[in-house]
Amino acid sequence: MTDLALTNAILVDGRRVDVLVTDGVIDQVADAERAHGHPVADERHDLDGALLLPAFADPHTHLDKALTAERIINQTGDLMGAIEAWMNALPSVTVGDVIQRATEALDLYIANGVTAIRTHSDIGEGIGLRSIEALIEVRESNRADVDIEICGLVMYPLTGRGGETNRRLLGEAIELGLDLVGGVPALDPDPAANLSATLDAAEDAGLAVDLHIDETIDPDVLTLETLAHQIIDREFSHPVTASHCVSLGMQAPDRQREVAELVAEAGICVVSNPQTNLFLQGWSTPSATPRGLTAIAALHEAGVTVAGGGDNLQDPFNPVGRGDPLETASLLVSAGHITPIQALAAVSGEARRVMGLSTTIEKGSPADLVAVTASSVQAAVASGGTARRTFKAGVLTASSERLFTRFAPGRHKDHV
Repeated sequence: MTDLALTNAILVDGRRVDVLVTDGVIDQVADAERAHGHPVADERHDLDGALLLPAFADPHTHLDKALTAERIINQTGDLMGAIEAWMNALPSVTVGDVIQRATEALDLYIANGVTAIRTHSDIGEGIGLRSIEALIEVRESNRADVDIEICGLVMYPLTGRGGETNRRLLGEAIELGLDLVGGVPALDPDPAANLSATLDAAEDAGLAVDLHIDETIDPDVLTLETLAHQIIDREFSHPVTASHCVSLGMQAPDRQREVAELVAEAGICVVSNPQTNLFLQGWSTPSATPRGLTAIAALHEAGVTVAGGGDNLQDPFNPVGRGDPLETASLLVSAGHITPIQALAAVSGEARRVMGLSTTIEKGSPADLVAVTASSVQAAVASGGTARRTFKAGVLTASSERLFTRFAPGRHKDHV
């Protein structure tokens, strides 16, 4: 007996199909027009021409900061103003506070079709390991609905005598169960040494790396190039992601291509975070304000995987946001000058690729899926209010047709 049948679904390539799921895995993808009768299943959903996609993934979030915009105010609007506001508020950031806000944020993401999230979580003086401890609890208690990767966002400095405490805390976080190692090397007094120390720690622990790289419109800052050289020179064997890479977008076209080809050679994935980058960058340039995005076209041309992330959700780094990958996709079209098909891929297939997840709807793929009530990719990206149903391992976990409420874990066998 099939556990789940999703009938009359439209795939990105335009095929109308029935998708059958057994034990959380896609068992069959059949041409709906050739199917005879209704597939026999414990649970059946007639999608009535809705677009069916591999579930959205958000490869760059900050669940520990989410939903604090009204309580923690960024007085200057820019990145350093956000950092100052957050650092001043750290005494109020408790384990329980992070758990409550992160869980509330997850409800938004899951209702919007997300089944995998990478969250960057602060480690360092002032916060210690409180955010890590909280998000580990959130990760474990929500496994039925969402895969959560925790990347340690190690505060600076990481190098020299001043970085001793942060290095110790990073080691303790790895012991607690960190999934990736990260940080902000461009803000360290010695960015190259920061990169080296981060890669050393990740290599020793056998972990992947995701770094905040060049979150600035200053063209003289190009840590991405240094990272790529270090990855190549040491033959680093674990996955590496460079998030933001804003200053690459400020380079001349030839320089963009040169660095993009180096990034491709190093095998680095890039995550562009349009909403936060558009908000934080350019405050000091009131005329012809730069877009504050990475060089997406050059990276694509070089063959680099470029995903879209939501980044900050209603906090001092970005006071708005809905936890919606389709909002991210729409901004990538408007500000990044890519097509709706490319933008949807950035928050679906490419985002899942960054996280090492399946990117296809075919026999043997995990049944982590989202059905979007839209007739085409263009319509889905253009209409942020489209209804959605989220399936994790073949189980309906949320539906916007129920007023964007996420179901209690375990327990969703009725029709929607």
